[in-house]
Amino acid sequence: MGNPYAAAQPTTQPTAPPPAPPYAPRARSRGRAGLAAAVLVTSLVAGAGAGFGGAALWDGTQDGTSSSSTPTATTPVIDQGDTPAAEGSVEAVASAVLPSVVTIRVAGQQGEGSGSGIILSSDGTILTNNHVVEVAEGGGDVRVYFDDGTSAPAEILGTDPLTDTAVIRAEGVTDLTAATIGQSANLDVGQDVVAFGAPFGLDSTVTSGIVSALDRPVNVGSDSEGNSTTYPAIQTDAAINPGNSGGPLVDMSGAVVGINSSIRTASQGVGTQGGSIGLGFAIPIDEVMPIVDQMIAGETPTHARLGIQVGDAGTAAEGAAGALVREVSPGSTAADAGLQQGDVITRVDDRAITDADSLVATIRSYRPGDEVEVTWQRDGEEQSATLALDSDATEG
Repeated sequence: MGNPYAAAQPTTQPTAPPPAPPYAPRARSRGRAGLAAAVLVTSLVAGAGAGFGGAALWDGTQDGTSSSSTPTATTPVIDQGDTPAAEGSVEAVASAVLPSVVTIRVAGQQGEGSGSGIILSSDGTILTNNHVVEVAEGGGDVRVYFDDGTSAPAEILGTDPLTDTAVIRAEGVTDLTAATIGQSANLDVGQDVVAFGAPFGLDSTVTSGIVSALDRPVNVGSDSEGNSTTYPAIQTDAAINPGNSGGPLVDMSGAVVGINSSIRTASQGVGTQGGSIGLGFAIPIDEVMPIVDQMIAGETPTHARLGIQVGDAGTAAEGAAGALVREVSPGSTAADAGLQQGDVITRVDDRAITDADSLVATIRSYRPGDEVEVTWQRDGEEQSATLALDSDATEG
């Protein structure tokens, strides 16, 4: 079975919307049924013609002295007015946020694609997903389409495959409306949220829902060195589809709390992406803003690490579910804390660790140098230690 989490971006999306909507009319059957329908239509037309001719003849033969007009019934239409959007409504949020959302179309040697983005500054700095722009790395074209119908070419400032984020800059633009960045730590399960983007190339699409879950470990693949792209996602039932990638997930104040990034697919076919089934995932904004700042500054993004390789423990190892330590790097913070091969990590601070993805996603939510308490089991006994997380920054 392939990875059930698919990037919310079509890999072969055309660089411009198709000339006609992708909706096919229901095919009509041929033969006797078609003939009967044709006869019926002909009869209706003939009847209408006969009726009209009869009415004209009757009017022409009357002297008008005894005729009375019958008023024609019409459906009443009212002007219900365009009332202002209520504060905190989806309508109000859409009006405030749409000017800060863009559609991104890319082309490169590996193909074409499209996605969405979030305006961070008035001079064109835009946050999106790495998987939206990666096809254009190494000489491809990136173009940004704004809410007012204008567009501009863009350059890639930085990419980070491990968090699936990227920063681009639109060229020659000013006075853009920057999004308001909120704090994803303030989210609660059941809270209303609104998603923005260009699903299937349909620009400026707005959908709404709730926060279905928090800290959901989502693994969408790995980078060229085998490091997994795993993050503690915000799960939402707001409709997210291919093309929503890189667009904002906002709370009802209009503040960005996440980046729409992936969907759970029902199909098990390799390379297939289904539509929304109420299982969309966004990268929490708190976890990526330090990395975004590094990319804007032209720096190489850094990430926290324990210095271990892990796998799923299941329930076979020591009877505990968690992340099974397969290897400990010498000199790492994990080695200094006393972790050993065969230990099963069950908790980091107050977060339960259920498998390898859960551990990776949790550690990715911290920054290098942060202190965390790690709890593990060894030979049926629980142990814990407080340690400062390492960094994956390279020397020299």
